[in-house]
Amino acid sequence: MEINTSIGLTGIVGMLCLILFCGMSPGLAMLLAGTCGCLALVPPDSFSQLFTGIIGPEIWSTFSNYGLTVIPLFVLLGEVIYHAGYSDRLFKASEAWLGNCRGGLAMTTLLASAGFSTICGSNTATAATMCSVALEPMGNAKYHPQLKCGSIAVGSTLGVMIPPSIVLVVYGLYTGASIGKLFAGSVVPSIILVGAFLLTVVILCRLRPDFAQKGKTASWGKRFSVLPSVLEIAVLFALIMGAMFSGIVTPTEAAGFGTFIGIIGCLLRKRLSYPGFRAAMIATLHITGMVFMILAGATVFGKFLSLARLPQLLASSVAGSNLSPAVIILLMAGCYLAGGCLMDALAFLLISLPLFIPLINQMGLDLVWFGQVVCLVTTLGAITPPVGVSSFVVASMSKDTSIGQVFQGTLYFMPAYALVFFLLLWLPNPMVHWLANLAK
Repeated sequence: MEINTSIGLTGIVGMLCLILFCGMSPGLAMLLAGTCGCLALVPPDSFSQLFTGIIGPEIWSTFSNYGLTVIPLFVLLGEVIYHAGYSDRLFKASEAWLGNCRGGLAMTTLLASAGFSTICGSNTATAATMCSVALEPMGNAKYHPQLKCGSIAVGSTLGVMIPPSIVLVVYGLYTGASIGKLFAGSVVPSIILVGAFLLTVVILCRLRPDFAQKGKTASWGKRFSVLPSVLEIAVLFALIMGAMFSGIVTPTEAAGFGTFIGIIGCLLRKRLSYPGFRAAMIATLHITGMVFMILAGATVFGKFLSLARLPQLLASSVAGSNLSPAVIILLMAGCYLAGGCLMDALAFLLISLPLFIPLINQMGLDLVWFGQVVCLVTTLGAITPPVGVSSFVVASMSKDTSIGQVFQGTLYFMPAYALVFFLLLWLPNPMVHWLANLAK
């Protein structure tokens, strides 16, 4: 084995150890491991030359990308919508229509999570939000802990799949794939995934009637009276996506336009107080800082992997193995699933892309389609043991439920993920390409 390859593998192991055993944040761990790796592979004349000649230009080329401004804008929009109380309105609207069904509150939670995800785009934020909204109603209705917490945990994963997904934005900026096409391509898989979740609840409640009771039936007047609160979110989402898909504006302009309209709308309807707006700004700064730290670390770590020639070695090894593209994709999916169990979806995505994207390009696969596959299997790791982040968030906020019960609850929904995954493999055109190709 070449010395560069050995250093590259040592850097990967060291970075994972810093994250898993030392508790270091993924962004800082990648930055430290990447810097040390570059220092070992290309020893500079001085320490300052390392940053001015190798690391500095890489970070500058990443952060000078105008498209990155879409991240804080969409994060701010999601925080404003949350602090304006729309998550609670989405839940109550869904409850009015589905609350009378057996398992209706679980289905309500899933639909409210999907609605909130159209604006938020974060797993943990959606999990925490829906816990605060849905745990008490389902607890009062005597829902089984596995169904109660499992539905919240899996609903939170929709934040990565449903546009505007921050993970898809970062993936598009890194790979050069069109963000508009990525958003468009995620629509059909997201709809099928939500439908499969709802069907899972129906089947589960048929097989296990003790998991949920029938709720009260709301009057038709109440059902229609709650629709305007849902309509506001739907109109805002349609404006953002429509403007972006049509090519009238760029994704960044769409994010800025949507955020401006969202803030003005909340202020005019007196749903956003000054403390709420201040809290939204602070949360936006925290989340954006975390994302940008991960981006900086991933940029340096990617440069280190490139210098170690690990991507080229992986691509040539796979090319010489005569494996079919389907088998290679399954192996990649296994890596993403395992990685998603250990760390944040965005962090593992950026760790893996320098290794896998050259391989995807060599096989001639579509980057927009691969982005949907990656988002699905990576976010699945957020609810599976041993380190399912969203599952731990739900367990920490549900005092009467253990983390084991949350994991057991999420297992009921695994066939839904498997269905969408294999549909992406077997039917890429109707699942992704036909709608993505309509985006300009």
